[in-house]
Amino acid sequence: MSVKDSILKVVEEHQIVSSKEIYEGINLKIGYATVKRAINQLIAEGLLNATGKGKATRYSISESYKILFNIDADEYFAKEQDERDIIENFDLKLIPEILLKTNVFTDVEILYLNQLHEQFKKNIAALSQSEYNKEMERLAIDLSWKSSQIEGNTYTLLETERLLRDKETAAGKPKDDAIMLLNHKEALNFIITHPDYIVPLTIRGIEDIHSLLIKDLGVDRNIRKGRVGISGTNYKPLDNEYQIRDSLFQMCELINKKDNVFEKSLLAIVLLSYIQAFVDGNKRTARIVSNAILIASGYCPLSFRTVDSIDYKKAMLIFYEQNNISAFKKIFIQQYEFAINTYF
Repeated sequence: MSVKDSILKVVEEHQIVSSKEIYEGINLKIGYATVKRAINQLIAEGLLNATGKGKATRYSISESYKILFNIDADEYFAKEQDERDIIENFDLKLIPEILLKTNVFTDVEILYLNQLHEQFKKNIAALSQSEYNKEMERLAIDLSWKSSQIEGNTYTLLETERLLRDKETAAGKPKDDAIMLLNHKEALNFIITHPDYIVPLTIRGIEDIHSLLIKDLGVDRNIRKGRVGISGTNYKPLDNEYQIRDSLFQMCELINKKDNVFEKSLLAIVLLSYIQAFVDGNKRTARIVSNAILIASGYCPLSFRTVDSIDYKKAMLIFYEQNNISAFKKIFIQQYEFAINTYF
């Protein structure tokens, strides 16, 4: 167990503690100054609260802790679905209260993402318009393929490229698989052509993107009126149309209030998936809306090309079941780095 994990364990057990009590409680062969540095890092990361001054300072677990602390996915999924201790119902306080006061990225993570963004701006400045368009098309093909594959689409990347560039369908593959891919490309073309369409983010904008993604797939375009089940989890999304709409409104309000583009994009992808506003196509809509937010601000979109579909689903299940963003945040950062290094 790391020093930080040991500190968090002590604070969780005792609720309100001094630095001296933490130092004695972790029982590690390290100096007091090292423990103090780790405590300050945990405060900066939003995992601990500090009250009082000097020797009277006391530490407690922050309200944001459940959202931010690191969860080991392999350890978490060592337990089967019915054995996991989860938050079964939608948390009505998560969006309007807890996330409103939470910075989901640490200062170090934001610094790294900003450095990648500066590299992206430098790279595209050296490209002609035709070169930029070519790279953006390549990214769009990869995103259409991976986003569809996560939902069970059977097309390979090469077959997807043939379909989207040459309108050549793959033999023996379901018609709906081709439609899903073509819809992705249409939705991506729309947000690239109309980058300000989701600024500010609105329910109508989300519904319009969802409509593009589920066109000709026999899926209801409207906000869900009844229950929906999610494979692999006992988490139960809201089943009341008015509560679903309220949660979408609160999500849009939250994202529009946030200053950081990366935070806006990450929150869009996890919260649209968490709310499950539609009968089908929620995660596809989340990925496109998340990318639309990046594109609208001149940032590099994500293709998710190298994400393992199982790892993606596990990270999302952790958010559903624990309201914890740590696993998906790692995917987001890795894929932003991959996109800049691969396409531009």
